[in-house]
Amino acid sequence: MNTFTENMECRREAPIGVFDSGIGGLTVAREIMRNLPSEKIVYFGDTARLPYGNKSKETIIRFSRQITRFLIRQDVKAIVIACNTASAFALETIKKEINIPVIGVIDAGAAVAASVTKNHRVGVIGTVGTISSGIHAEHLHRLDPEIEVIGKACPLFVPLAEEGWLDDPVTEAVAHRYLDSLKEKDIDTLILGCTHYPLLRNLIGRVMGSHVRLVNPAYETALELKQLLEDRNMLCSSADTEEFPYRFFVSDLAEEFKKFANSILPYNVEMTRKVDLELLFSTGQSTWC
Repeated sequence: MNTFTENMECRREAPIGVFDSGIGGLTVAREIMRNLPSEKIVYFGDTARLPYGNKSKETIIRFSRQITRFLIRQDVKAIVIACNTASAFALETIKKEINIPVIGVIDAGAAVAASVTKNHRVGVIGTVGTISSGIHAEHLHRLDPEIEVIGKACPLFVPLAEEGWLDDPVTEAVAHRYLDSLKEKDIDTLILGCTHYPLLRNLIGRVMGSHVRLVNPAYETALELKQLLEDRNMLCSSADTEEFPYRFFVSDLAEEFKKFANSILPYNVEMTRKVDLELLFSTGQSTWC
């Protein structure tokens, strides 16, 4: 086997890096596990600095750069920014700065929404930062200028999902408070524009009604990743999996993260490591424990 072939084999076997401001990106990791079962994953949740939705663009780019540097140290072959806010504010910057493929969670969902809407009225729900960025509208209008985009920030969905109140009367009341105004806008498609929101998919679907198509960007992003790896001949070539094919790192609250991960993933997370990114890149030393 020549050196080029050996290098290609090594790249195929390398893991995929996935990062989020916290735990919501686990819905993306879950879809990657389901749709690319041979791939290994290194996940980083920035639990010490969440939420990203109320921070400036400059801060989110700085955080995303730090996480990207950490993932590259883990020898990942591609990176998925599994956070809508970071995808909106940092994706283009990160893509220009590193030489491995990087995708976010906005493109794929927007493409599906544009293709399935019949009346050209698409709703988007997400964090304050994601909605105020207008990034979904930008992508949708690029695909179809006739689409009208109606955005709605739904910040309470995140803590409710993290609390595990996925089908609770309190969550349903909050959902009506947020979504009833969208129903009045006659949308026929709704993008779940925060990675926590697929956990509330059944409740959101019930409130919106069966005539509204829900678009889950976590699922669509996993399919986009699969296509990207196929196109670049980077799919893992071995059907065999390691004993621990998935590695999880956080910036704080490792045990709480592990508990939540085990409640939603099709995989038993036995260890989550805490990493101090600020210290790691200020000293150049390895600081996880």
